[in-house]
Amino acid sequence: MACPDDSVRIYGACSSVKAHDIRDFLHRTRAAYCWIELCSDREAQELAGVSGLDDPRLPVCLFPSGVRLENPTVQKVSEKLGWLPAPTRREYDVCIYGAGPAGLSAALYAASEGLTTLLVERYAVGGQAGSSARIENYLGFPEGISGVELAERARAQACKFGAELLILREGIPSPYIPGKTACYIDDGLRITSIVARSAVYATGVTYRRLALRGENHFYGAGLYYNAGSSEAALTEGQHVFVLGGGNSAGQAALHLARFAAKVTLLTRDKSLSDFMSEYLICRLEYTPNIEIVTDSEVTALLGDDMLRTITLRNNTTGAEWDAKTMWVFVCFGGVPNSQWAADLGIIRDRGGYILTGPDLVDEMSCRDCWPLNREPYFLESSIPGVFAAGDVRSGSIKRVASAVGEGAMAVTFVHRYLALGEAGSAPAVPFNKSLVPKRIAGLGL
Repeated sequence: MACPDDSVRIYGACSSVKAHDIRDFLHRTRAAYCWIELCSDREAQELAGVSGLDDPRLPVCLFPSGVRLENPTVQKVSEKLGWLPAPTRREYDVCIYGAGPAGLSAALYAASEGLTTLLVERYAVGGQAGSSARIENYLGFPEGISGVELAERARAQACKFGAELLILREGIPSPYIPGKTACYIDDGLRITSIVARSAVYATGVTYRRLALRGENHFYGAGLYYNAGSSEAALTEGQHVFVLGGGNSAGQAALHLARFAAKVTLLTRDKSLSDFMSEYLICRLEYTPNIEIVTDSEVTALLGDDMLRTITLRNNTTGAEWDAKTMWVFVCFGGVPNSQWAADLGIIRDRGGYILTGPDLVDEMSCRDCWPLNREPYFLESSIPGVFAAGDVRSGSIKRVASAVGEGAMAVTFVHRYLALGEAGSAPAVPFNKSLVPKRIAGLGL
């Protein structure tokens, strides 16, 4: 298979979760890569230089420099590409967690307005929007734009103004000390400590899981929790299932239909009009190789090393049937990435979304939790100087445009908080030391 000279070559089996994760990451970061699927022991020996498909050295990554990595993690691949730099400062005006539309917007406006800005992302830029093949209802792009391209443009714009981006980093909950909070950042290889005067959390949501037997086993081997933009070209001639009834599911179905022989869009709702934009519904209905199945869901996953068959059920009639497929993309529901908030004692609603501003004031249990004389700013959490923006925030509108707006708005409130010098009037937040991993004990926690 011919590959560009400047691409990373990935050799592996279709059922390899690690290979899927590496492909998806490189796609999301717009890195040049070439996927060489190994279908036999002979191919594994001749192409990848390993003993067979069950060789633990797979997947193998070959870099343009000639470097070879065997069975690497995404972190190792990123490190080899030079994408794991350390922070350049010891202290920052604002630390932003999550590089989806809200986090990227906050980083752009904070940096452009003179704040020293650190943006921390545990995977790749773009969030859920980054996995969308095409976003068509975002202002200024009449022909639409892919989530990857939109995220890359935002990243470049934020970095142009001086924002620092750390990808593949996990923020570790730490005691909140107003004005100068220690932040511990884990990249899987080392722990880095920095100090931030304020924080914006734009950690977003993840798609809900199916809660079915075998779900973990088939992840990355036929079952995917994204809109399929990185896997679409591999579905040629296949029957693909997309689960969900929102815009992300509709765009995924349309994109996959360009490659797959047939796409079945499956939704639990009785109608797509409940959660999907009308223009998408019209396109789905007029795409000949897309089948829309409503009021139904997947009840079983079957296969060996790969997903082979799924069982479906109509929720009204109770009728069940099997369908052969190796491609299921889950694009429904949302679970907020907010466990960090619970660890820090930040108030959330019943769904786990962060309460901010007026919603926080209205919450009866929060009447005594606010330490300052003023009311919290619109996007401020129950801890002064800690803001939430985008999908993780209670009451937010789950759209790219609104997330971008909230990211910009959060920076306005960060400025007010820092300018008023309120940090000294707010008490430190108690912290449970048991939350801290043992490997950072030497850093003083």
